[in-house]
Amino acid sequence: MIAGPTAVGKGTVVRELLKQSENIVLSVSATTREPRPGEVHGVDYFFLSHEEFDQMIAKGQMLEYAIVHGTNKYGTPREPVEAALAEGKEVVLEIDIQGARQVKRAMPAALLIFIAPPSWDELVRRLSLRGTETEDEQARRLETARQELASADEFDAVIINEDIAKCAREVLDLIQT
Repeated sequence: MIAGPTAVGKGTVVRELLKQSENIVLSVSATTREPRPGEVHGVDYFFLSHEEFDQMIAKGQMLEYAIVHGTNKYGTPREPVEAALAEGKEVVLEIDIQGARQVKRAMPAALLIFIAPPSWDELVRRLSLRGTETEDEQARRLETARQELASADEFDAVIINEDIAKCAREVLDLIQT
């Protein structure tokens, strides 16, 4: 599992990781937030209504789920993860801290990797440059990021994302050991 604060580059690291190994598959998360420009349902996320998401929870179809940034639900549909594992694939979950804790309880052998920014200022810069959130949303995300950074010691490994390719190689090395 790969987790870390908002705008740390988790998605970019995961895309690079997928280029480096054919045996790794990305678990597509579900969310109740609106798609960002260019995001595709079923590829980037499964974009669900709150009602659809709640139905999946009630049926036990989520491996983990949480309310993130105080507004939207995010979760990992269980069936695709279990199917990929049964095929012998390595499954990467790009999730938040709350979700990582839930998956670790459900799957104790799971490897938890925390992606950290080189500095707080760099994290703020990356979030600002992304330009996908309002100032209020950025402030909420940064407050959450402070809490998430404080939980890095709960993870099996912490990798600083200064360079995407290097970070992805370090993640791959951990997964393959």
